[in-house]
Amino acid sequence: MVLILAVTCAVAVGNIYFPQAIGPLVAAGLHVSPDSAAAVVTATQIGYTAGMVLLVPLGDRFPHRSFLVVLLALNGLALLAAGCAPALPALIAASALVGLTTVGAQIVGPLAAGLVAADRQGAVIGTLLSGSTGGMLLARTFSGTLGEWLGWRAPYLVAAVLALTLATVLAFAVPSTTPSSRQRYTALLVEPLRLLRTEPELRRSCFYQATVFAGFSAVWTCLALLLAGPAYGLGAQAVGMIALVGAATMVCTPLAGRLVDRYGPDPVNLVCMLGVLVSAAILTLGARGGTLGLTSLTVGTLLLDTAMQSGMVANQVRVYALRVDARSRLNTAYMTCAYLGGSAGSWLGIRVWSQAGWWGVCVLVALLATLALARQGKTGTSPNRNQDRSATADSGSDTPRGPYR
Repeated sequence: MVLILAVTCAVAVGNIYFPQAIGPLVAAGLHVSPDSAAAVVTATQIGYTAGMVLLVPLGDRFPHRSFLVVLLALNGLALLAAGCAPALPALIAASALVGLTTVGAQIVGPLAAGLVAADRQGAVIGTLLSGSTGGMLLARTFSGTLGEWLGWRAPYLVAAVLALTLATVLAFAVPSTTPSSRQRYTALLVEPLRLLRTEPELRRSCFYQATVFAGFSAVWTCLALLLAGPAYGLGAQAVGMIALVGAATMVCTPLAGRLVDRYGPDPVNLVCMLGVLVSAAILTLGARGGTLGLTSLTVGTLLLDTAMQSGMVANQVRVYALRVDARSRLNTAYMTCAYLGGSAGSWLGIRVWSQAGWWGVCVLVALLATLALARQGKTGTSPNRNQDRSATADSGSDTPRGPYR
């Protein structure tokens, strides 16, 4: 079951990233400019953001199995429409629908958290995150290679087959669940904001992830500029090769999950924040260029990726433990804050780069990690707080039981 759900995460996340590798092929195939073809990627990302806000909260309103099957089926149909699009406007519209319906990975997390015991949630969430990471890394390579062989439509059509196949498998493999909320749709939409206001542990987790993801985004946004500059004189392929090193996080996140299960989220968060600080120090050596600089960039980005992803496992375990009856709405609030932090980090990174270069970007990452550490220091560590609260929610009569049977 965990393997099937991890593959579902990989396919869902991959649908967001594979169009990035075939932009030039789309431009050539539809006889438009590369800048115009880039709107396909933008439409997919806008659709995904809309799906996060508009659809993910419904994970608490509908049974997970039927909701996932419907999402994947619609996603497969949207991918088919994109692969058969006769012109760019139709492809952009279909891409927006692809992004809107590919939020299945955000439904899988709350589903999996309710299917396992509290002391195994970290390991399972880490495995699912490995699937998401694999989908993100492999999607670009897969679509680029297949597109070169068979044209830009082929990746869309293959992705459609994968989505429709997974919809069929999940219809039989996922156990039955009972919805945890009967709220109206409009109430579900505003509920993530209310949860942010009333749940301090949710705000804390959102702050941790937003700051670390901001540093992560700043580094990866400016890395291409550094490698293309006079210190290295390399192209986009070098960035891709360094990014592949991030595949090591597929091994690290399940391990981080097991550590969360054993010691709680706070100690793992603390180690991850310190890891971000160390990565910022290592990355500063990248400004020197040459073999030493390239090695420092590789090691530093690997440590940064591992710290960011492992911290996400800890944060999600803490978030899912808050309200067993509102996990999808909690996840909406958490992931929206994380993506807003990443967007802010990219924006800040470019501006710091223009004023202070690579050294300034590394200082920005260190400052963001310091902010997270300061917040952690105010809270103190109580490793088993969330697990205890989750156990109370599952066993006490005054709080709702988990919706799973």
